[in-house]
Amino acid sequence: MRVLFIGDVVGRPGRRGLGAILHGLRKELLIDVVIANGENAANGRGLTLRTAKEMFNAGVDIISSGNHIWDQREIVEELEGERPILRPANYPPGSPGRGMLTCKGLTVLNLQGRTFMANIDCPFRTADALLANPPQGPIVVDMHAEATSEKQAMGWYLDGRVSAVLGTHTHVPTADPRLLPRGTAYITDAGFTGARDSVLGFEVSASHRLFLTQLPTRLPVAEKCPTVVLNSVLVDIEDDTGRARSIERVDREHTFADMAKGDSAD
Repeated sequence: MRVLFIGDVVGRPGRRGLGAILHGLRKELLIDVVIANGENAANGRGLTLRTAKEMFNAGVDIISSGNHIWDQREIVEELEGERPILRPANYPPGSPGRGMLTCKGLTVLNLQGRTFMANIDCPFRTADALLANPPQGPIVVDMHAEATSEKQAMGWYLDGRVSAVLGTHTHVPTADPRLLPRGTAYITDAGFTGARDSVLGFEVSASHRLFLTQLPTRLPVAEKCPTVVLNSVLVDIEDDTGRARSIERVDREHTFADMAKGDSAD
C-alpha cells in the first residue's frame, strides 16, 4: 500500500493547491490512499462541510485534524457522520467524533500532543488503549503536536506497533524521514499546504505586527501569494506485515495567475 500524507491544508490557497496538484500526483506516484490534515482548511481555522467536500473532491480519502477542529461549529455534528473525518482520539470521553477509523484498507489514528498545548488526555495511554486489539492491516498515526520531542517520543513508543507516525501542526516540513528499527516510518512534521510566501500560510505583514506589538492580532490567510506549496510524505507499506518499506518527502509547487481573485472569506 502506498500512502500519501499531506501536511496541514491552510485556507483557500491550500485547498486550491490540492485541486491543482493532487490528482496528477496520485497517478504519478501510484498512490492508494491519501490522508490530509484539514484543521486549518476553512479560512485558516477549523473545517467546514463545504471545505471538507472540496478536499475530498480534490482526491483526499481521509481528513485528520487537531486542536482547531472545534473552531467551526458546523463540522462538529459531521464528526459523528459517515464521512472519514477524524478528531484527535485523546480528547476526553464524550467528545464528539472519533479518533480512529479504517478506510480503503488503511487505519488512521489521530493523536494530539500536550506539551505547549491543551492538557487533554494522555496520547500515549490513548494509543495503548486503541491498539490493545489492533485492526488488521496498515496503521498510520497523525501525531498533531507542538514539541518535536513529544513527536519523536511517540514515534519510538509506537515503533513496531503501527506502520507510520507522521507529525503535523507546526506547518514547517522537517528533513528527518526515516524507518525506525521495528519497521515504523517516521517524520517530525510533514509541513503544510498553502501559500508559499507566507508565515505558516498566513499574511507576513500581520505576523510582523503580532511579533512587534505583542498585541492580539488577526492573522489572515495569505490569499494573494500566487504560488502554493504542497508538503507531504509518501510511505510504502507491506500489506501483509504492516511494516513500512520506505518513507520519502514529496513536495510540489503550483503557481496560479488569479490567486488574488475570488472570495477570500473561506
